[in-house]
Amino acid sequence: MTDLQYMTEPPNPLQTARRFGSFSIAIGLLLALLGLIGIIVPQFISLQAVFLVSGLFIVGGVFWAFHAFKYSWADWLKPALLVISGVLMFIYPMGGIAAIGLLLAVYLLLDAFGSFTIAAAMRPLRGWGWMAFNGLVSLFLAVLFLVGWPSTSLYLVGIYVAISLLFDGISLIYIGYLQRQLFS
Repeated sequence: MTDLQYMTEPPNPLQTARRFGSFSIAIGLLLALLGLIGIIVPQFISLQAVFLVSGLFIVGGVFWAFHAFKYSWADWLKPALLVISGVLMFIYPMGGIAAIGLLLAVYLLLDAFGSFTIAAAMRPLRGWGWMAFNGLVSLFLAVLFLVGWPSTSLYLVGIYVAISLLFDGISLIYIGYLQRQLFS
């Protein structure tokens, strides 16, 4: 199946499984290991996250500046802000971690209210309680971020990223295992 067909036709589960390479288990193990390390040392993952974001800001700002220089001098503000923000996050990583923590808290609050809205719209159908529970968990996590902000950001950002890496890894390991069972 070509990429265009994959985007226009509903995917066949077997073809989707084949798209996962034979490295799914190895990559899954590495991601799960990173997640476990992050849970043990969340500060390390928080620092890596802020350095990644600052690097993306700097590179994106340089690319945008090139575009603005080449096509329109009026677009200089956005690349300047991206580069300055990236450099400041790199020089002052604790401030960058605090900013990421605050953004995660806002995201979790929005997710909680969205989940509550969906749960209210679904009620009394089956499953509305799970959506409400999801909203409660997101609200709880947002409150955790906000109560101790900015000092808890160093730990919570790392734990949040680490848990995501751990579950991504476990998912890839499982998919790789099932793929070997299906196509062996």
